Amino acid sequence: MTKEENNQKELVKEFLGGENEEETVERLMSFNTLMMRYRSAIREVTTKLQVLDDELSLYGDRNPIESIQSRIKKPVSIAEKLGRMGLPVTVEAIEKNLNDVAGIRVICPFIDDIYKVANMLTCQDDITVVAVKDYIKNPKPNGYRSYHMIVEIPVFFSDCKKPMRVEVQIRTVAMDFWASLEHQIKYKKNVPEHDTLIQELKECAETIAATDEKMQNLRRRIE
Repeated sequence: MTKEENNQKELVKEFLGGENEEETVERLMSFNTLMMRYRSAIREVTTKLQVLDDELSLYGDRNPIESIQSRIKKPVSIAEKLGRMGLPVTVEAIEKNLNDVAGIRVICPFIDDIYKVANMLTCQDDITVVAVKDYIKNPKPNGYRSYHMIVEIPVFFSDCKKPMRVEVQIRTVAMDFWASLEHQIKYKKNVPEHDTLIQELKECAETIAATDEKMQNLRRRIE
């Protein structure tokens, strides 16, 4: 077992392990309950996006959404992030401090579709926008582009109503392709010519951004 794998094992043990079997089971149940609530929040937001896509495609001549993907952060990633923030690895700390445990990625054909979808989603009266980061108008230094939103939505369970937070990332097909490759390079160890690849990837980001703009202008001329 590598040092990194051992550290991850210890994090999960700290996260879910208790002083006795009863406490361990209680922690595990609390964690599973919270993850169920995040999955439920993902379904709520995903349904809203699908309804909007159906409506827009009915009254227009195309779909503004190519695909919708979702994920729940893994326990190791959750524990590592809490550790970086100097917070205890507890269910309470997750719910109070992390906004990206539940994530949805929306892929759109064109840049203006991104803003259209984001605006229509946030106009719904049961959606609360907690934060927005526009990495399309303000790209990250490495060239990353995407539109990020943290939204809060009420989810109804058998015995309560819980406001749950979901991170929504909206990007074009080209932006998503670039981000996938950047993620591989970022997390893969001992990549030959790492610095050169990073520079070339940044250049690709500029090319992709220019292509997205050109494709959008072509579409406008056609319409």
